[in-house]
Amino acid sequence: MTFPEPPEHLRRRRLAPADLAAIEEALLATYGWMHLSRSADNRILELFRQGRIKGTVTGGQGNETLAAALGLLLDKSVDVVSWTHRDLCGHLLWSGHLGDHLCQYLANSRSPTKGREGNVHHGDPAARSYPMISHLGAMLSNVLGGTDSQRRLGHPAVGVALFGDGGSSTGDVHESLNLASVLGLPVLFVVEHNHYAYSTPIREQFHGDSLVTRAAGYGIEGIRVNACDTEESLRALATAIEKVRTTSRPMLVEARTLRLRGHAAYDTCDYLPEGLQASWNAADGLPALRMRLVAAGAGSRVEAIEQANLRFLEDTLALALRVPGITPDDFTADVCAPTRLEPTWLPGGAPEKLTMAQALQRAHLKILTERPESLVLGQDIADYGGPFKVTEHLLEKFGRSRVINTPLAESSTVGYATGLALNGHRPIVEFQFADFATEASTQILLNAGTYHFRSGAKVPLVLRFPCGGGLTFGSFHSQDLEAIYLHMPGLKLLYPSTPQDAYNALLAAYEDDNPVLLFEHKRLYRMLKEDVAFDPDYRSVWKPRLVRQGTHGTIVTYGEMVHLVAEAVDYLAAEYEYSFDVIDLRALAPLDLDPVRASLARTHRLAVVHEGRLTGGFGAEIVARLTGELFHELDAAPLRIASLDSPVPFAPELEAVYRPTRDRIVDNLVRWLE
Repeated sequence: MTFPEPPEHLRRRRLAPADLAAIEEALLATYGWMHLSRSADNRILELFRQGRIKGTVTGGQGNETLAAALGLLLDKSVDVVSWTHRDLCGHLLWSGHLGDHLCQYLANSRSPTKGREGNVHHGDPAARSYPMISHLGAMLSNVLGGTDSQRRLGHPAVGVALFGDGGSSTGDVHESLNLASVLGLPVLFVVEHNHYAYSTPIREQFHGDSLVTRAAGYGIEGIRVNACDTEESLRALATAIEKVRTTSRPMLVEARTLRLRGHAAYDTCDYLPEGLQASWNAADGLPALRMRLVAAGAGSRVEAIEQANLRFLEDTLALALRVPGITPDDFTADVCAPTRLEPTWLPGGAPEKLTMAQALQRAHLKILTERPESLVLGQDIADYGGPFKVTEHLLEKFGRSRVINTPLAESSTVGYATGLALNGHRPIVEFQFADFATEASTQILLNAGTYHFRSGAKVPLVLRFPCGGGLTFGSFHSQDLEAIYLHMPGLKLLYPSTPQDAYNALLAAYEDDNPVLLFEHKRLYRMLKEDVAFDPDYRSVWKPRLVRQGTHGTIVTYGEMVHLVAEAVDYLAAEYEYSFDVIDLRALAPLDLDPVRASLARTHRLAVVHEGRLTGGFGAEIVARLTGELFHELDAAPLRIASLDSPVPFAPELEAVYRPTRDRIVDNLVRWLE
């Protein structure tokens, strides 16, 4: 099924600044897209009310002037954008056919997201149009990363990051504005100021009536635009875009626009003061532009544009409504992106006796040396070398363009890295402590982790998490939080226990085309040394490793617990003549339990030891999977040994009780076997 060809006037998708000299022609081109967008939004609302579209729909009625001006003025061959749910006109202009966008709303088999994402949550990542998520403000930092990536690739790109007046209250907006200013990124921040955040008036969102004044706080320029006036919008935005493109400095635009249909289809707007809706309708930019064009003698051309648009819309919609619905198939197969597996690294030199921290530093060195698309970023990683000195000496060798100190802004840092990854770079982000990653939960769990499933885009991103207790660092620097991240699809997770495995894990994580979380137990950074060299079999880190072999039971573990369990079973072998298979999982997602199943076929007893808390810990998932399959082959109930269900205490006497120790593991295993 082929959708109809667009009318001639819709084949023009770009206005250069010089085109504004012939302003009436530019206004006619803009009107054509604005009218199509308004007509499509109205038709979509009708389909929703008829039950043909599920969920809900939001509309861009009243916002077309802004979206059309931006969409026409941007260079779609190099620029970067993330449209909001009020910007159908921008989507129509940026890429794809009207029919593709209608199919997205209808969630049929030609939906660009394969029916996996809500009707307004779509974009075109391959064309640098990043699909929004509902967490307002979160998409701004993705635009920062995509724009920086384009500039690093030699393209004179500008990014446009849109958000609403309500979204301006979120931390992600502040973080992104600050990060763009600090890094000097050419991003135009556009706030769609339409007076209401859902039902909440702006007086209950922020003090005062203006947002443009905030620009001064970030050391950037700010302008205000009447986004109901098409000519003013075109001229002001053309100047702003070219200034950002030329100076490579961010700018804030407060666009005074309208929201004529409420927050979404179900919004009755009964909270609006009497007369306000009528005043908005009177200020609507679309009929105002039509009146101007008719008065200028272009009435017949305007009518021809409108008739052609309506025919095109109805003909396209008729075909879109005939597209078959979605068939489920195995949609979960697309949760993660497939990763290329050809050899990618140069052979290494002689082995070095290294700690885990040093092994990770050498892996960073190898990556940055051999992979020009690689970047390392995080707090205090440049001059200081990171809190655990894992990035030490990288700055002096590779410079600040590739070893990047970021502000205290974990969410925007991960969003920025996600944008870099979407455009072909492969960033590594170091968190000072794994605990601080909770500040970036939305970016990690709901944005980067779901990107491939939602849009087919790859996000090759490594997040390094220094984790774990035993160093008396207290509750905010000592947690093992892997269970939180393992609950969410689309993320991979490695947890090495030796220097060589840590070196291998960073290489394996780096080459993967998905977000990979690398958990690094802080006690292991300098606890032991071993010979470390490039291992051609580095990808074996995705599989479990047999640490000890025995007959009395199978113990599954990972991270620092591998060493405590090894000490415990060595003691039990000497004192009790008990022996165990000890299996170091290394990779927690994807999880390979085949070696554990093979071991249980011999030992018939299962124990799981991890440092995360007992309730909701990953050990429960392992036990549930294996007992669900092998219940009748087990000679005893499975044993779980984990930390207590409390915050991590500070005093060493308390922390020793909180987390598993060698003696506690021994006592539990002995009681279990008796």
